[in-house]
Formats: sequence, structure tokens, C-alpha cells
Amino acid sequence: MQSQSLRDRQVASLEKILNLNQASPEPSTVHHDPSAANGLIPKATPILNSDGDPIWKVLVFDNLGRDVISSVLRVNDLRGWGVTIHLNLNSPRHPIPDVPVLYLVEPTAANLTLINQDLSKSLYSESYINFLSSIPRPLMEDFAAQIAEAGTAESISQVYDQYLNFVVAEPDLFSLGLGKETYWALNSANVKDEDIDTLVEKIVSGLFSVVVTMGVIPIIRCPRGGAAEMIAAKLDRKLRDHILNSKDNLFSTQGQRSSITGGTPSSRPVLVIVDRNVDLIPMLSHSWTYQSLVHDVLKMHLNRITIETPIDEDNPAKGRTKRAYDLTSKDFFWSRNAGVPFPQVAEDIDTELTKYKDDANEITQKAGASSLEDLQTDNPNTSAQHLKAAITLLPELRERKAVLDMHMNIATALLKGIKDRQLDNFFQIEENITKQTKGMMNELLNDDAKGNQPLDKLRLFIIWFLSTEQEVSRTDMERFEEALVKAGADTTALAYIKKVREVTRMTMMTSAPTQPAQQSTGGELFRGFSSISNRLTGQLPGALGTNFENLISGVKNFLPVNKDITITKIVESLMDPASASSSAIAKTEDYLYFDPRSANARGTMPAPSQARHQQASGGPGALGSLGPGTQASFGQRRQGFSEAIVFTVGGGSMDEYGNLQDWAKRTSVASGATAGASKRRVVYGSTEIVNAEDFVIGELARLGQEDR
Repeated sequence: MQSQSLRDRQVASLEKILNLNQASPEPSTVHHDPSAANGLIPKATPILNSDGDPIWKVLVFDNLGRDVISSVLRVNDLRGWGVTIHLNLNSPRHPIPDVPVLYLVEPTAANLTLINQDLSKSLYSESYINFLSSIPRPLMEDFAAQIAEAGTAESISQVYDQYLNFVVAEPDLFSLGLGKETYWALNSANVKDEDIDTLVEKIVSGLFSVVVTMGVIPIIRCPRGGAAEMIAAKLDRKLRDHILNSKDNLFSTQGQRSSITGGTPSSRPVLVIVDRNVDLIPMLSHSWTYQSLVHDVLKMHLNRITIETPIDEDNPAKGRTKRAYDLTSKDFFWSRNAGVPFPQVAEDIDTELTKYKDDANEITQKAGASSLEDLQTDNPNTSAQHLKAAITLLPELRERKAVLDMHMNIATALLKGIKDRQLDNFFQIEENITKQTKGMMNELLNDDAKGNQPLDKLRLFIIWFLSTEQEVSRTDMERFEEALVKAGADTTALAYIKKVREVTRMTMMTSAPTQPAQQSTGGELFRGFSSISNRLTGQLPGALGTNFENLISGVKNFLPVNKDITITKIVESLMDPASASSSAIAKTEDYLYFDPRSANARGTMPAPSQARHQQASGGPGALGSLGPGTQASFGQRRQGFSEAIVFTVGGGSMDEYGNLQDWAKRTSVASGATAGASKRRVVYGSTEIVNAEDFVIGELARLGQEDR
């Protein structure tokens, strides 16, 4: 049976919290509930009061708790578990004395003080306190002392460590929610040692929680030197201490995978931890997949986007309004198309709209009505039997139509962004970036017709500068910078990029395409939108159809090549060394090997701030080589894995997530994996998922300012 995704497991854990940490004694028929023997967390069903109703409760969270919940559950989901109101811990709150409260917060001194104030004011009837990560003993003792002094102990029903301090955006994509300054903090000389210590501890805590939620102790691999080695060593020690010192450790409880306790390395995943400097290009590139475009053009955050739509499609003069959309796991179209190239998304919208129209026509004809709206009126010509069937299908049809309308609006907004910024041109150039000469690059930067955002030109230039084998002299660089400034770009980031170029060029790996690029000679957009535009008049309000046709004119028609990026080649060399290229294996040959279940000691760990000053790796902001891990033996280097957790320290990219998922899917099929066989699975995570604009302006430019 296919194992649950990381999102499935986090949702199951959150639902148990919402159910006052009560697990359902029997499998729920409402929710999918494989048995614990298959390594899956049992699903809970709402516990009921004496009247047979769910126990109503208040949910109070801090900012991280809000992000954790809102990325996987919606208000209707919360209501289904008896949550009538949800509030931020830091906001003013009024007493609701007859209702219990659920807290989901980080274990900080400030949060504990606020909870204790709630208890003293008797805001709620009883309290169920859930910490997102393990509360340190000194903090717990202080909290207990405050409660004893206030005499409010009777108001507390439960206190739990939940190990959920990470945010899941897609089924196997997570971030630790550490903000968009992590890369800057780890590479800046201006950050205090204690701040580095705190950041490393937060990363280790978040990764520990991911591992606990997945119910598995991984083999850990990482390169020597830098923050990745520091984090790997401290995580190894944390896991090792937990196994040795806990009577009922978190990896041997019911609901965790039974294969873990047996512990053969091949049955466990590999956790690959790398520093962001291993490859900066995915943080800057222009992508052509649906989810990457949504992330870049529409600035998606926590699965929510905001776009401008006309107030009245038939009358554009009425102006535009902002509309927010949630892209959730219940969205069938997003689940199927998130990682698909945009041209194919267009085809699927066309197919789904046609299917919807055919289904709606079939239902109305059987019921003797002329349209779906007529089914709601008293029509003497409708058959009672067909009418009943039609009304049963109406909610599902309406939901499908709402989803398709939403994706049509999203696609329209993306097309406008593509056309205004000429993203199709930038993407096409980046597909063959190493073939661009200095003269071609200079001509492109000076071309005023290339898009309306100077940042796109800066991103393209940095990608070329990091990729090219050509020698770039100081005179060349001055000419490039002059062209970028003339185009309106802020070139502050280049001072840092020059410094980091030699480091990244040693770790980046280029890949030859596994298939040729698919491109038409026509000037129109790709197949899907060419066909959809011809029929929009009959399926969408008139103005939207006309607007769509104007947008698609002049946008190029092509599909991306199949090309593995650096992080994917690293993962392949560690998961499937038999199929990996010799260059990739050579790059990972020296990766350290940690097995928290092994009896071999790893030595003691110095503080991150101490190691930081060793500068052994020679890169900007390097934390130094500490040597706490072991050099992998030949057998360990050639060991294969069917599952991996990949973590980048300093920011993650939707491009990397998509590329890894494509590789896992492609190689699973190539290896002949069937539905019942073990397929490759890759979970991808980072300190934060950062779009290109935030990465360049918020982090690279800040580092460049320091290096000037």
C-alpha cells in the first residue's frame, strides 16, 4: 500500500489535536484509515458530548501555529472538529468561560506568559496546551512555577509536545517557516554568533519534528563543511540521545512504521542536507511549470494567491477587484496539474471545460430542463426520477465549475504576467544558457523590448554569470553592470555574486537534456490555449474570452526539456548510485554518513559560533569543517534508497521541488515499478520557500551591500 504523504501525516496529527488528543478507537469510515501495521497514523473522529454533538472549542495559536494549520486545513475543516472560533494568541480576546480552549503555540517564554494570563483571567473553561516543538525543561519549570503561584493548575487538562513546527505546502513539500532572511544570516559576517546558534537550533528542531511526523529515523548524508554539516551532526546527536534516553521513544509508538524498528538501512530513507550555495540558479530561474509560475508571478504564500479580476466580465469599465484563492489538496485540478508545464495545463483546462459542459447538458436533457438553473424551479415537464438524480449531482457540478473558473482566472493572470514580462523568452534563453556568448548577453540586456521588469534581466544575467565557462574580465563586468543599470535594475547583489561564483561553480552540475525541446514554428501560444480561445465565447462571459484571446497572441509555443538540476543529480547519486553519472558520484563521494541507530559515537559537538570562525571551506559565511561524521564506506556509498528527504539550508525553490518529483516519477517508471511495487519518493524541504524577487532583493542585495 502507498504510504501517506507528509501532508497526510501532518493533517492526521492536527486532527488528533483538534479532537483533544483523543484517537478514534475504531477506524473511521468517513476518513481513509489504513491500519497502524501499514505504518500509517490512525485517523480520529470527533469525540461527542452527552447530547451526541461534537465538543465545541476555541482554537488559539501564535503566528507559526497559524501558518501550520492554515496551509493544510480550512475553516470548514476546523468546524467539522468542533472549533467554533480561532484567534491569535497575541490579539485581544474576550472571555468565553463555558468553552474549552486548544492552544497550538511555540514553547517560548512570551507565549507561556500570555497563556498564564489567560488562565488567571479564566477566559476559558479548561485548557489543552499543545507545543509545536518540545518545550525546554527550564521553560517548563518556570511555567509550572507561574501556574502554582497563580493557583490555576486545575484549569489545565493537557500539556503535549506535538513536534509540528514545520509548514506543509504540497503533499511532500515543507518549510520550517524561518523567514526569508536565513540565507543572508548564514552568509553574512554581520550576524552575531548567538543568532547563528539560535538559527541552527531552530533548523535542527524543525527537522527532528519532520522526522518524528514521518515516523522514521533516516540515514543522514551531507557535504563536509558549512551549515549543512553542523545541522546534520546536531540532528544525529539529537536523534541518538532520544533513542537512548527515552523509554517510549517517538519512533516505537503505535502508528509509526513497523519497518523502522527493524532498522535495516535500506528500509529507511536517506536525509540529504545541503547548503544553498551548492546551486543558486533554481532560486533565480524563470520556470515554465504551473506551480512555479504561480509562485513567481502571483507571489503564492501558504497556498494562497491574490489576483485582480474584473468586477463585471461583460463590462470592464466597472473596474477591477482583488480576489484571494486557496490552492488546496481538495482542488482536483491543482493536484493533477501543479507540476505540469503551463502549455499542458491549458490543454487540461480545455478538456475539463468540455467535460463539464457535456455532463451539464446530459443532466439537463434527462431532466427535461434547458439549463442547470431551470432545475431549481418548478418545471412541470421534468421527470421526478431524473430531477432527483440531477439535484443529487448539482453540488458536485457546481464545485467543478467553481474550480475551473478559478483556474481560468489564474491562467489569465499568469498569461498577462508572461506577456508583460516576456517570461517565455527568458525561460527559453535559460534552457540553453551556456550557449549564450558575452556579446549575445550584452545585446539582450540592452534590448528595451525584453519585458517590463528589470529584475528579470538581472536574474538572467546572474544565471548566465554562474553558468558560463567563458572568462568574464573586469571590463566585461563593468559593461554588463552599466547595461543593467540602464535597464533600471539594482545591481547591488552582483558584488556578492562575484564573491560566491567560484564556490558554486565547484558544486553545480549541468545535465544534458533527456529529450529534445518541443517547439513549434508558429508565433501563437501552445496547443491548449489555441484551442481553448476558439471556444471561450460559449463557455465563459464574453469579455473574458476576448481578453484571453488578446493575451495569448504572440506568446511562444514550446514545452521544456527534461533536464535534471544539481540537487536532483546529488540525490540520484545517493539514492540510485548504479544509475547516476560518474561526475555526480564524484561530487558526493566525500559526503559524510550519519546513522543515529549505529553504535558508533560521533564525538562531541562544539557550538556553531565556535565552528563558524574556522572558515575551513573557504566560502562566504562558511561554518567550517568539524569532522563529527564518518567517511562512508564503499558499501554505504553504493547503498540504494527508495525514499529520500532533501533539505536545503538557506531557502528552497519550487523549481527544485518540481524537478525532484519529476525525477522520482520518471525513474520509478523506468525501473518498472508497478502500483504494488516500491516507488521512489522524495520529500523536499527548506528553511523557507522563497521566490526569486525576495531572494534577490531581500538577501543577495543585502549581502552585496555588505561586500561593497
